[in-house]
Amino acid sequence: MSTLFFSAAAWLVVIAVAAWAWQLSGVPGSRQPGFALAIGTLLGVVLQRARFCFFCHARDYFERDDARGLLAIVLAIAIGTLGMHWIFGSWLPVPQNGLPPEAHIGPVSWALVLSGVVFGFGMVISGSCISAHWYRLGEGSPVAPFALIGTAVGFGLGFASWNTLYVLAIADAPVLWLPNWLGYAGSAALQLAVLGALTALLWRRLPAPAEPVARAASFADALAALFRGRWPYWIGGLLVGWIAVLVILRLRPLGVTAALGSQARSLGGTWGLTPERLEGLDGFAGCATVIAETWQTPNALLVIGIVAGAWASALVAGQFTPRWPTLRDAVRGLSGGVLLGWGAMIGLGCTIGNLLSGTMAGAVSGWVFGAAMFFAVWLGLWVQRALVAKAAPASGE
Repeated sequence: MSTLFFSAAAWLVVIAVAAWAWQLSGVPGSRQPGFALAIGTLLGVVLQRARFCFFCHARDYFERDDARGLLAIVLAIAIGTLGMHWIFGSWLPVPQNGLPPEAHIGPVSWALVLSGVVFGFGMVISGSCISAHWYRLGEGSPVAPFALIGTAVGFGLGFASWNTLYVLAIADAPVLWLPNWLGYAGSAALQLAVLGALTALLWRRLPAPAEPVARAASFADALAALFRGRWPYWIGGLLVGWIAVLVILRLRPLGVTAALGSQARSLGGTWGLTPERLEGLDGFAGCATVIAETWQTPNALLVIGIVAGAWASALVAGQFTPRWPTLRDAVRGLSGGVLLGWGAMIGLGCTIGNLLSGTMAGAVSGWVFGAAMFFAVWLGLWVQRALVAKAAPASGE
């Protein structure tokens, strides 16, 4: 009875999203909103079914010697590298003439390193990156709502500190794009070589092969397993990479913080908490936080689609498990979310926008942010283990 009910509820979510996307596509002048909602829903299903979470994948590697998740991220970047370099080559045939429009290519400075470190600590405290909090919102996570509220607060704090950091580090920092020096072929070759080296390194930390899965007795059983079982890691990496390429053909490069940052900036301005002038901010691409005239921006609809797709997927899989949040849930979410928001604002993007879309585009800023973030995750997990070990003898006395 419950399975049938949740399956029916999932179909209602899908039908409602499809109807809304169809209505948005009929708005004169642009089909971007409808596409954003539809592709966001697909992305939400993929993220939820494959459990594609940067923090979880890093934690599995650092604590369990399981590199499958990190290999999925490497696969996504490799696919996106080929796709984005090909697309940018058609838009900007001579890469030395400038930067591709709206790509996640940011300035490289110590402020970027700091933003990656702060973001990484935010992941450790809250238990997820921003994109994973969005899809876990669809699963009924008690931490995700507080983490997203904290992220908005963190964006506000980032706006408050932006001008100071801009003068100290960001204004004169170089904006480094590999195709400017190596051309598209050279940039893609270099990145694939680095990703190949990372693959060889990570391949040594794979778990023992699992027992072979029995063949489904019927097509219906195979279909049920598709929607109820976890997808292989490589499927998640493959699909996330392809979706990132598809998104850039119709929208801005993939990112999940622009709408949230825009709303935080708008509220901060209304309440007098955000500086009236944010030096140089709107001149950068990436997860732009320009105040929008309507909340129904493509990025906002993409995020709504992620939550809706994850919700429908979780309902079918029996993984929609909401519970009343505890004080610990709220503290974890809010404190970690503040760090996530500050890091994403100063870094001009999060794991999806800065790390994923940035590296795919050949931006050095994406590699730097990612390295700083993963270092912070390793350090944060080490500190957590040390604190637990220190507290264990005291609790046993």
